[in-house]
Amino acid sequence: MPPDDFTYVYILQSLQEPTRHYTGCTSDLERRLIKHNKGDVFHTAKYRPWKIETAIRFSSEEKARAFEKYLKSGSGREFARRHL
Repeated sequence: MPPDDFTYVYILQSLQEPTRHYTGCTSDLERRLIKHNKGDVFHTAKYRPWKIETAIRFSSEEKARAFEKYLKSGSGREFARRHL
């Protein structure tokens, strides 16, 4: 499936250690999850396999990147924990 014109902010949950999460941004969600689960991403290789817990689609890459940055902040992590 070819990538669409959207950018996704996603939160992964480790199946090996369910309290472990990773937040990222991509234009091809399916391909990115495959890379995480193959161990091709340094930050997630140790806790694979992963599943997508939350994915939010943005038509603006700029807004997606800003939201990803927010989710990686202290208040953003708490927001995600409570609401996503």
